[in-house]
Amino acid sequence: MDQVVNWQDFDKLILIRKLRDLVGQWWNVQMHFTDEKGFLRGVPSGKFFSPLNPISEAIVKDPDGFASTMEDVKQTTICASIDKQPQVVCNQNGFSALLVPLRVKGKSLGCVFADGFMSAATMTEQKSQIRNYLLKLFGAAGEDLFCHIDHLPVLAEKDLHYLCELIKLVASEMLTAQAQISKIQKNLHSERQKVAQLTGELGHRFHFSKMVGKSQKMQQLYRMVEKVCDSTATVLVRGENGTGKELIARALHYNSIRHKSQFVVVNCGAFNDNLLESELFGHKKGSFTGAHRDKKGVFESADGGTLFLDEIGDTSPQMQVKLLRVLQEGTFNSVGSTDIKKTKARIVAATNRNLEEMMEQGEFRQDLFYRLNVITLEIPALRERKEDIPLLMEAFFKKHSVSSVDFHDDDDKGHVENSKFTLKDRFSKSCYTVLLNYDWPGNVRELENEIERLCVLTREEDYPLSEEFLSSRILKFKSPSEDMIMSGSSLKMSVEALEKKMIIQVLEKMQWNRSAVAQSLEISRSSLETKIEKYGLDKRLSEAS
Repeated sequence: MDQVVNWQDFDKLILIRKLRDLVGQWWNVQMHFTDEKGFLRGVPSGKFFSPLNPISEAIVKDPDGFASTMEDVKQTTICASIDKQPQVVCNQNGFSALLVPLRVKGKSLGCVFADGFMSAATMTEQKSQIRNYLLKLFGAAGEDLFCHIDHLPVLAEKDLHYLCELIKLVASEMLTAQAQISKIQKNLHSERQKVAQLTGELGHRFHFSKMVGKSQKMQQLYRMVEKVCDSTATVLVRGENGTGKELIARALHYNSIRHKSQFVVVNCGAFNDNLLESELFGHKKGSFTGAHRDKKGVFESADGGTLFLDEIGDTSPQMQVKLLRVLQEGTFNSVGSTDIKKTKARIVAATNRNLEEMMEQGEFRQDLFYRLNVITLEIPALRERKEDIPLLMEAFFKKHSVSSVDFHDDDDKGHVENSKFTLKDRFSKSCYTVLLNYDWPGNVRELENEIERLCVLTREEDYPLSEEFLSSRILKFKSPSEDMIMSGSSLKMSVEALEKKMIIQVLEKMQWNRSAVAQSLEISRSSLETKIEKYGLDKRLSEAS
């Protein structure tokens, strides 16, 4: 069976997109991929990825320069595919390109390549070649671009090695995905249906990389986001402060067909009515004191993209009327103007307030609520998904640790390794238990701040951390269940607290053998699983010693 490559699905893999951004940030180098015939893939026909320097931008915008660039891409990637080895070449425009071929069972699938830079070893010759090429392409006008040549990225041999390892990582991920697609195609009667299923599975591995959670509630949330991301329906994101409402909004945008358009954020609680109206709808010059020029509003800026209205519950009734109009009709007027403007921005709103209670008290309009509440995404509080706390702690340690990224040359493929300390190494069991039992009223944001604080205050020799390193508010915390047991003021909470404590004791006694635990407690295995999920119990609690 012939290999079938869905290049656009590969380009949606978060790992590939992240590495492309990383290459751009570190070296100001562009990364792309081609098919087996050398044609650029993963972009619309006749388009090219946004160049990262003025010279490349000018070349790509010129019809002759674009044609020669495409021919260079085609020829060099075909040659690399035939040679089967990574190689650095110099194109006719003077820029270097690093190419890594993609092959499966001897068959060429194309190349991953990076370009837009010069090699340190041949920099002088390349600068001269770039000048000649610009003169040939633009004539005397090409001299205007000479001033940018000295600012082009120059990669030393060490940089080329690291860049090659990163591109190999991209190539490896693409080949892994291709192998899985081929395997599933052979085993199913309906190839189209199975490829779509595989695409979903691969996407699930890397989607929502900034949102961490293995709990059932978070997995349900991820699935819901995937279902509605391409819809134009308004979404209302609800959750306590610090749960990550903006991350959900960004996931909706960047995993949708709108991801190449603007994602605009407005905190409605940060402005008074006059300023908020100007921020949302824009204003005309002279419409009020201080309006010295025309200003475009965010509804106009986000046209075709996504507008995230945070803290929508903090808007006044007067502003709610104006929001309702644009949500219903897609039209608005700038302040001081009678011209009607249209917007096709997708609206995602968020609040931590009880809008139903606000409607009863006349503080929030019912018609606006129902217009916003087309699709609701509820983000659970961290205390409701405590099994995610270890994963979040690990992610935040990697983010804030001083030694978060080290490069190694242990093998031909290379890899990026995070801090050598595992979560188990970092905490004593008592300290770990305190963190798991704390209710985190500030949710994920509070947890990240605490982990960042620990990274700043501690050194490697301090591991494993004892309780003394934790913030005083966490050490003084006493769970409501403990208070209820002592006071006896709530029978339900007391029973639940005792039930949770008993299950933990038996789980530890039976070394987390759930079948044995269910038998010991004289309940069914499914009932035990339900209770473990309900109380947010996690085996890592017993392993952090």
